[in-house]
Amino acid sequence: MDYAVELKRITKRFGSFTANESVDLAVRPGEIHAVVGENGAGKTTLMNVLFGLLQPDEGEILIDGKPTVLPGPTAAIAAGIGMVHQHFKLVPSLTVAENVFLGMEITKGGLIDHRAQRARTAELSRTFGLKVDPGERVGLLSVGIEQRIEILKVLARGARIIILDEPTAVLTPQESRELFETLRGFVAKGMTVIFISHHLEEVMEVSDTVTVLRLGKKIATRPTADLTKAELVQMMVGRAVSFDRRPREKSAGAPVLAVERLWARDERGLPAVRDVSFEVRAGEVVGIAGVAGNGQTELAEVLAGLRPESHGRFRLGDVDLTGRSPAAIRAAGLAHVPGDRMVRGVDRHASVAANILMTRQDRAPWSRRGLIDWSYVRHRAEELIGRFDIRTQGPDAPVKSLSGGNIQKVVVAREFSGDARFLLVDQPTRGVDIGAQEAIHDEIMRQRAEGRAILLISVQLDELIALADRILVMFNGRIMGALDAEGVSEDALGLLMAGIAPEAVSREAAA
Repeated sequence: MDYAVELKRITKRFGSFTANESVDLAVRPGEIHAVVGENGAGKTTLMNVLFGLLQPDEGEILIDGKPTVLPGPTAAIAAGIGMVHQHFKLVPSLTVAENVFLGMEITKGGLIDHRAQRARTAELSRTFGLKVDPGERVGLLSVGIEQRIEILKVLARGARIIILDEPTAVLTPQESRELFETLRGFVAKGMTVIFISHHLEEVMEVSDTVTVLRLGKKIATRPTADLTKAELVQMMVGRAVSFDRRPREKSAGAPVLAVERLWARDERGLPAVRDVSFEVRAGEVVGIAGVAGNGQTELAEVLAGLRPESHGRFRLGDVDLTGRSPAAIRAAGLAHVPGDRMVRGVDRHASVAANILMTRQDRAPWSRRGLIDWSYVRHRAEELIGRFDIRTQGPDAPVKSLSGGNIQKVVVAREFSGDARFLLVDQPTRGVDIGAQEAIHDEIMRQRAEGRAILLISVQLDELIALADRILVMFNGRIMGALDAEGVSEDALGLLMAGIAPEAVSREAAA
């Protein structure tokens, strides 16, 4: 039997750096094949070679057993390959159907036939179980719906081999489960799925076969059913990794952040944060749990000065920051790891060093008499590259040349290396590998031990349980309840996330 995809001895170099070294990958038709490894292991590079975005320096590609040259994405699409990237490539001002057919519009009489595009999008949606409204503007939709649109784009172009790069990095658990059902439906139709993921529970649940890469080399390809999660981690990072609840001293610090009856509106002018009050004390990690879209993003934006509050107040220590600018809030002692690193976290065209400098360019020793001390900036960047294990060619490398997880580490390195007394940390391990997750968790606990107050927003309940002292659960913009993270169950949190009253959760926790 011919493989749907076969990569033989693929080598890809960037200057003196070898991203892939003689890598073999064989994927059967009608299977879900996971490719896993740490950030910088060469996973995305290998998939970019398969999709024609990069040309291999050595090796060959076979599609359905036939040697195939893919000089660009157009050739890959013609060969039946589609790729859904980690960072979506949609136009927010266009409709779902317009995005699906962007660049291959259906025309009639020389004009775009919008009715035909909507009808074809609806047909694809029904056929593959990807529910969308073809006429809806993309800018108004959730991230989960945006991913469905990206998948519909590749299906509209005739893809039968679909590559998904970190497909669940921005999805809620419910959206992830819906995606898995979609993928199973694909392979039931004889299609082939290759996906990159850092979430090993998902790999174990949905994949048929796993290929592990480490430092650009293939370590192994094994049937998923023959592996345990611990064995997979060992192959990925070369050592055991623990994600048990972290030990900590009890915190009794003074309140650092105080939020009082806060309200805020979303882009449509509707209430997104509703009468929220809480405190975060020095040396304490307070977690925020909730299904995405229940006000967590808007709350973080208000606290960072990126969205106006409509009512209520918040302060750091004795400093009232209500209505203040992002710069004023940072000057009062806030550091912010945003939920979307590409939109708010980095300038992807600037260097690693320049991104480390951001928010500090007007302060000594980063600048003197209005002039940036680039020698010092590069020196500090090199220190942080080592401390946070950022896989890059150096401080002058552009951020856009890094993998998604390493971009996240640049953001975390910048925000955790200052002197802020309050850390607003939103989805800190989104899209990062197992080893990096452990390192970021260690850093969060180190910051806690040094007395900083930390508000941790995460869609990963196991992350909140491992790190938080208390967990607040948001539903429909309100705090449904606050639970001690010691001994709390995911089921108890899930009830609150579904909007079930705290009394029911107390009974569930006691049962």
